[in-house]
Amino acid sequence: MSDPTLSPTVLIDSDHPAVIAFAQKYAVGATDRERAVALYYAVRDEFRYDPYHIDFSVHGMTASTVIAKKYGWCVPKAALLAAACRVAGIPAKVGYADVRNHMSTERMRQMMNTDVYMWHGYTDILLEGVWRKATPAFNIELCERFGLLPLEFDGLADSIYHPYDKAGNRHMEYVRQRGSFNDVPLEAMVADFKKYYPFWVDQSSAIHAADFMRDVETENPAAGA
Repeated sequence: MSDPTLSPTVLIDSDHPAVIAFAQKYAVGATDRERAVALYYAVRDEFRYDPYHIDFSVHGMTASTVIAKKYGWCVPKAALLAAACRVAGIPAKVGYADVRNHMSTERMRQMMNTDVYMWHGYTDILLEGVWRKATPAFNIELCERFGLLPLEFDGLADSIYHPYDKAGNRHMEYVRQRGSFNDVPLEAMVADFKKYYPFWVDQSSAIHAADFMRDVETENPAAGA
């Protein structure tokens, strides 16, 4: 029986030609740890974080779609990192937590009507016998413009959101760990979003027309100064 943490799935489509090409390009290093770190930074910074363009279709949530669109939010970006690691022969899963997000835009707050973000996605990577959390969501440009501390990953420790930003303001608080999975649990995720964020789901076309980075810059003009 094949190892599910190394095998392609519907959403972690490590058998897709674009994912294979991406992994072959960026999985550089002499060890699994070095290759995983290189892949982490490639996923983090080559694809911008955009929570305004969430597509809950199967196609919209696959790892390969992040490559095609050049952007993604935390869930598909984590899936892409897992898929790339699997291509490189490094066992990987996708993990989730609910977080209290003190970093948001007014548009997001109105759409969600809460500061708790369910199903925040990260990647679990098996390195030197230990599962390490890696969070490739926020690209470096976003961190600089929003005044956030970028998440680094060395393969020796978990890479999870900082509790405070550069100015010492509250940033992220983990309120629930949901565990890790061999594939993205899309059905459960969609059910929770419809239940807890109905306005966001119903008004998805309206938020798709907005520009996340423009909202960031408008509401935080001095963040990157």
